Amino acid sequence: MKHQALIFFKFFCGAMGRLQMPFAIVMLLLILNLPTSMADLQVKSFIKLQIELLVIVLFLAGVGARYFKAARLAVTIILSLVLLLKLADIATYAAFSRQFNPLFDLKLLFDGWNVLTATIGLVEAWILASLIFLCFVFFIVLVYWSLGSFRDTRIAIPLALGVLISLAIAFSYPGNGWIETRTSELVVDRVAIVQKSLRDKQAFEALLERDTASDVPLDQRFDALQGKDIIVVFIESYGESVVRDPRYSNLISKRLANVEQQISVAGLTSKSSWLLSPTSGGLSWLAHGTLLSGVWVDSQQRYTQLIESKRPSLNRLFQEAGWRSVAVMPAITMDWPEGNYFGYDTVYAANNLGYKGKPFNWVTMPDQYTLSAFQNLERNGPHKPLMAEIALISSHAPWTPIPHLVDWLEVGDGTIFNAQAIAGESPEIVWQDHERVRAQYAASIDYALETLGSYMARYGRNTVFILLGDHQPAPIITGNNASRAVPIHIVSDDSALLERLDSKKWNRGMMPETQTAEPMDGFRQELLRKFSSKN
Repeated sequence: MKHQALIFFKFFCGAMGRLQMPFAIVMLLLILNLPTSMADLQVKSFIKLQIELLVIVLFLAGVGARYFKAARLAVTIILSLVLLLKLADIATYAAFSRQFNPLFDLKLLFDGWNVLTATIGLVEAWILASLIFLCFVFFIVLVYWSLGSFRDTRIAIPLALGVLISLAIAFSYPGNGWIETRTSELVVDRVAIVQKSLRDKQAFEALLERDTASDVPLDQRFDALQGKDIIVVFIESYGESVVRDPRYSNLISKRLANVEQQISVAGLTSKSSWLLSPTSGGLSWLAHGTLLSGVWVDSQQRYTQLIESKRPSLNRLFQEAGWRSVAVMPAITMDWPEGNYFGYDTVYAANNLGYKGKPFNWVTMPDQYTLSAFQNLERNGPHKPLMAEIALISSHAPWTPIPHLVDWLEVGDGTIFNAQAIAGESPEIVWQDHERVRAQYAASIDYALETLGSYMARYGRNTVFILLGDHQPAPIITGNNASRAVPIHIVSDDSALLERLDSKKWNRGMMPETQTAEPMDGFRQELLRKFSSKN
């Protein structure tokens, strides 16, 4: 028995030895040809000859036996880093439609982990992360093992000659379409991104110091809005696609028409337009920072600089003019020191909104409860005029289950939503079908708009509502190359106020009809300019 096992082992080792060189070539082709976006993950993308492969073969074939182990290890480490960078690009493109910035995007790992654990559970998240890590390590070990085949000079020398001939052919016929330097270009491009980010840091510091808000005297600031509550509502993932894409527009256009009719009956009027968000697919705080600060915040670096600056936010401008400033952030579940920048008198987060019901996967509470709690905590009865910033989250992925409205008087502590929170299909089932995901997304936006329409019709007197999307959803919803435009609506029971808005940018009603989107960072100054004089 031992003799047979020994024979099998020798046969297996011999077979693997014969496969080592072809396996090395395949592994190198897989890593070097791997695209950086899901859209390019096609068979034809891997049928390319990368110049870097030829360089690696020449290097390992030419290095002496004394230094071969060190060279082999160095090549393996470099290939591991290249693979990690490409995988990070794929994930970042899928979520945010942009490249991965190694200097400032590492924070995304922590944010992604928080979403994952809240969606599938802590234990399941650890199991998944462990499996991914083990698969990556196993793959890299295979790469290291396969590169050992280049140590055999009997194979390496003829291979090196073949490589030289291939290089000569490659440089003799440039632009032939099947010879590339994709990995080198990736590394050079990423170095350029890091350098650009470092230069941008200095430029943004200067931009933060230039602010015309101080040109408006304090006694005139927002004087046209005196005595009114100002409620700014960010609707998660509410982007242009859900309004204009035929896959969603039929449902959402009907909902916007219903909301318009509902608020009209209640004596409210509305105007709508488009804004251009600095982000897409996620990173909502970049959009919040941009709108409220009046500067373009399109990176984590810029956001960090902003919250460390003295530039007054829109919240603080209202606070200094006599409004009580509050934030309602149901997605905040941990300490939030960044909130100090905005100038809130009070922050209502997940732990102090009083919700006793079950979470809706990652979503801590449904939008109706968020608005109901805000109403009870701040608006019922006589109160100082409010400037409230509210971030609704029922339309945040994974978009299941979808809540539905209940009677506002029955919302209570939120336990009425428990049955809804455990209804419907799990994220694991929904996300197996892309069409199902898209349907759930549209339904979540429909719910958010329905909830806001009901709230405004019921509690909208003596109030100005500013409703807008924070960003477009991920490319799985929008498709590739979608714009970054988001709808914005202003609703009030004082129609004269809305007449102050530029008719070329704003149209009547809840359906945005203008063709262009204004950058989001200009809204703070527009609001200040249009509503800071009674003349």
